[in-house]
Amino acid sequence: MAMRLKVIVNAWGGSVGGEDVTARLAEEFAAHGILASVTEVQGEALEDAVRAALAEDWDGIVAGGGDGTLGTVARLMAGSGKPFGVLPLGTRNHFCRDLGVPLEEKGAVAVIAAHHLLRIDLAEVNGRVFLNNSTVGLYPEMVRERERQQKHGWRKMPAMLLASVRTLARFTRHRLAVSAEGWGERLMTPLVFVGNNMYETTLPRAGRRPRLDRGELCLCITRHSSRWAILRMLLRAVLGRLKEEREFEMRAVCEAEIRSSRRYLRVSMDGEITMMRTPLRYRTLPKALTVFAPLPQKEAE
Repeated sequence: MAMRLKVIVNAWGGSVGGEDVTARLAEEFAAHGILASVTEVQGEALEDAVRAALAEDWDGIVAGGGDGTLGTVARLMAGSGKPFGVLPLGTRNHFCRDLGVPLEEKGAVAVIAAHHLLRIDLAEVNGRVFLNNSTVGLYPEMVRERERQQKHGWRKMPAMLLASVRTLARFTRHRLAVSAEGWGERLMTPLVFVGNNMYETTLPRAGRRPRLDRGELCLCITRHSSRWAILRMLLRAVLGRLKEEREFEMRAVCEAEIRSSRRYLRVSMDGEITMMRTPLRYRTLPKALTVFAPLPQKEAE
């Protein structure tokens, strides 16, 4: 019997840009003998479409869009046991890259058609699940400023560049108490980053996750006191030399807590911004999501 998939494409996500992709995707899946029901949604309709698909008898649910879209779908599918497929229709496609999914549409469809399943980790903060990472400090402020510029007609990438300049010009720091598994520190920091599994810091895979199933969080803390120090850190990150940065610390943990004198902090999760009540409690959710993944290299050969 042919595999039956529900494919949900976020028309507002990443590089989709309102293009009618439904017929093309249905044809691409059909070429592999898969019956795919493709639905294109916008904005808040995404969550309703995923919930409806979970209530139906599909062999898997596939999402197309950017990392924010994939994070939303993963959050709703967590613990369901139903396979999750991804189509790299975003701007950066961080999750697809880390999973090893080809960044062109036909290759991604072929991965799903091969039906190789892998159980990977998710992470959560105060009960809210995320797929890639969560951040407190400068990055959420940049995203909020970017969204403000997009409302004024700027496109996403130029808006983010302008937002980065304006946020660094203001350069605010937060007084936080960060603790994890017997370690703790009170500090003034412009940025705390929590990743779902560890990120590499050296070239050629700087900024990538070699594994998505180690049951770890990547806790990164910066102690930089000026915008110039942050820019230096970013430059070293691009060059794969982040380990040389003395005011940057990375730890592998399973749980972490961030406390603040503020009742609420602005938090990013997979690029989406929300206000969350403190303290922020992070934990890993080992093997909480089943995904269509490329065959391991030895098997592929």
